[in-house]
This record gives sequence, structure tokens and C-alpha cells, in this order.
Amino acid sequence: MRHIISVLVRNHPGVLSHVVGLFTRRSYNIESLAAGVTEHPEITRITIVVTGDEHVLDQVMKQVNKLVDVLKVGDLKYRQAITRELAIITVKAGPKSRHEVIEIANVFGAKVVDMSEDTITLELSGTERALQNMVRLLNPFSIEEMARTGTIALSMKSSEQ
Repeated sequence: MRHIISVLVRNHPGVLSHVVGLFTRRSYNIESLAAGVTEHPEITRITIVVTGDEHVLDQVMKQVNKLVDVLKVGDLKYRQAITRELAIITVKAGPKSRHEVIEIANVFGAKVVDMSEDTITLELSGTERALQNMVRLLNPFSIEEMARTGTIALSMKSSEQ
């Protein structure tokens, strides 16, 4: 089963390494990892997407929660979370195919952030599914390079009540 784990930690060097180490030692493959400062500069949110056994995940989360610099750990359910990912994609697009690539980008709400004679670089923020769908449609044009941030997530406030 796939899980989104949200961990709030004190913003200190080495904390990310300690948190990730606990997942690694339990042989959890981390599919996605994103970390960034929250609305409070002294706190970092780490979002980890993993697939695995519910019982083992529960043990790992309890161990993570025991780390000194960890403030809060939660398993976010997809239906109760707002998830986003950012991708920057450079696609081959000469004069003949440029219009088609831009049309695909527009359908997904992607922005053209750079253009050369034979390439277009797009930026898309959306759900993992939206990114996968756009990549699938861009593949025939030959994706030259792609960078993705990994999933970030927050629980929906209406689901907490």
C-alpha cells in the first residue's frame, strides 16, 4: 500500500538524514522525498512517499516520532490530502511540432519557460497523475530532460474536523 508521510522537524543540519535513515534501515523504498521550510523558519516539513506493509510502516513512524528533533509525524491519506508535484520538462519541438507541444502544455496548465529553435521547456505543477499524463503525451516528441520535485502534501482542513 502507498503512503504519504508528513514529518515536521526542527530545522537543523542532519535531521533529514536521521529521518530517512529509519526508513532505509527498515528496507522501505522511498518513492518520493521533499523537504522545505514551513511558515515558521525554524520548522521543516518532510514529505515522504513510500510503499509497504502497514505494520512495518507503523513501527517506523513510531521510531521517527521518538527522534529528538521530530515535532509531529502523520500518515496522510490521499483522499484527505492536497498533493502537488512540480516538473520542468525540455521537449524537442521544431517549427512543425511546436504548436502541438504548446497545445498539450495548455491543456494541463503548464507554462512555457524557455524556447529555442528546436526545444521547448515547460513547467507544470499538479498532481502526480496530471504530470504522468502530460509526460505520456509529450513522449512522442522526445523528452530531452526532466526534473521533478517529488510529492508535497498537506491534509485538507475539512477532513480534520
